[in-house]
Amino acid sequence: MAHLAHYREAHPMPFVITHWINLVAMVLLIFTGFYIHYPFFWGFESMARGLHVFFGFVLFINCICRLIMAFIVKSSPTGGTRKQVTDYKTWLPQKDNLHQGPQWIKYYLFFKKDHPLSAKLGVPQKISYLFIPVLIILMFYTGLALWVPTSEIPFFAAGTSLVGGIMSMRIIHYFMMFVFICFMFIHIYLANVEGIAPTLLMFFHKEHGGLVYDPDIHNIIGEDDMGHGKQH
Repeated sequence: MAHLAHYREAHPMPFVITHWINLVAMVLLIFTGFYIHYPFFWGFESMARGLHVFFGFVLFINCICRLIMAFIVKSSPTGGTRKQVTDYKTWLPQKDNLHQGPQWIKYYLFFKKDHPLSAKLGVPQKISYLFIPVLIILMFYTGLALWVPTSEIPFFAAGTSLVGGIMSMRIIHYFMMFVFICFMFIHIYLANVEGIAPTLLMFFHKEHGGLVYDPDIHNIIGEDDMGHGKQH
């Protein structure tokens, strides 16, 4: 099956930057988190804790900035077009992927050869991406509930008491790290199931030709080979 073209308008530069920050912060948080739980070499304990706290703040602030930008920055609602709408609209239900949930799930599970013609984000992607900001905020809260300088602040101490004490909060924080790890692998799969063009666009802003789509009439209107051959 031919695929929609991948244009920079789908992922404007501010989103490319926040995506890079997310990647670096998450990788370092996972590494330092494992190290704090089980130091597998010596001499890094103090730095690991400092990096863990620092990148926890980085991830949280980056998440808030990305949420704010969703209401300010415009992006393409689907692949194959340079037309743009305010970004938050691409996270909500769209006509371009209405009632497509079961079809997408069948496609991702290899029960269906081709996926439906859809919006920029498929239905499972929308659901998982909407869940991540909530997870980041909860992770940040549990981290501050464990961090000595903030653990006694009533807002965080109340949460620790609610879950049954500091050890319970530590277990929740540690468990949520594995949720992050699972999400990262799922995200990589969902984003690249058709090829690495979406990743090249998101990380390096490299466009890739393909079918051209008109989001106003919800249909294919041609093909763009990015100047490498015959135009359609």
